[in-house]
Amino acid sequence: MSTVNNRYDFVFLFDVTNGNPNGDPDAGNLPRMDPETNQGLVSDVCLKRKVRNFVAAAKEAEPGYEIYMAERGVLNRQHARAYEAEDLKPVSKKLPKAEEEARRLTDWMCQNFFDIRTFGAVMTTEVNAGQVRGPVQFTFARSEEPILPLEISITRSSVTNEKDVDKERTMGRKHIVPYGLYRAHGFINAKLAQKTGFSEADLELFWQALRDMFDLDRSAARGEMASRRLIAFRHDSALGNAPAHTLFERVTVERCHDGECLPVGDRRTHNWPPARAYSDYAVRVDGSDLPAGVSLVEPWA
Repeated sequence: MSTVNNRYDFVFLFDVTNGNPNGDPDAGNLPRMDPETNQGLVSDVCLKRKVRNFVAAAKEAEPGYEIYMAERGVLNRQHARAYEAEDLKPVSKKLPKAEEEARRLTDWMCQNFFDIRTFGAVMTTEVNAGQVRGPVQFTFARSEEPILPLEISITRSSVTNEKDVDKERTMGRKHIVPYGLYRAHGFINAKLAQKTGFSEADLELFWQALRDMFDLDRSAARGEMASRRLIAFRHDSALGNAPAHTLFERVTVERCHDGECLPVGDRRTHNWPPARAYSDYAVRVDGSDLPAGVSLVEPWA
């Protein structure tokens, strides 16, 4: 199938209920937050990991859909496969001097690994396979309103060692966000897609991953996360027909209570009960008078 020839800019909305969407290892696994606004954060790396995991499950053992950044993956071993396939001999930390040979290596990696041709990769390790700029990128996701994480005490009924069998149960902590609606922005660069081979079929798989990835990511910390809405702006050209930020401004979120909806952050909402469900918000999309060459697409609709 042909490579993607149109630029896309998209808004991805998802939520969490009584869970930790992205713990911070430098803060005792507390949910990531902006300390100045108390809005919750989810890193782009976290979202990409979930996309990778979904594709690995959906396309298991299918050629062309291996995952480069896999659990316990050995990157030099993957690079060596490219050298072997292209009948080239690696030199420590160096690419082949011939540009055509170097390009064959990176092309092989793109063809065989979905996440390289989608997100790109820096493969300049001891077995050097070059660098690839990926056509698909995310921003950090940010909650629409401030979050207030809760610290929940838990007990452990079992012990690790025989010598501790008569000791009392140990106590632990887990952190949850009672509810948060998060928004991430994403970009698909058609010019880079043409270089990596990111195809229309890959794009459809990527949209599917955004819809279903949380259903494959259940855990005690993330029992109730859900993809809520995906709003994409499709450009008629590879370079694009309008600045991304002006398109993102067309997607707004309002806070709702007792049939009334007001912009998020409006002072009149301060006395309302805290949001505890997606139904406490309304997502508005202004599709009128779009710039010439831009159309609105909702892949899940």
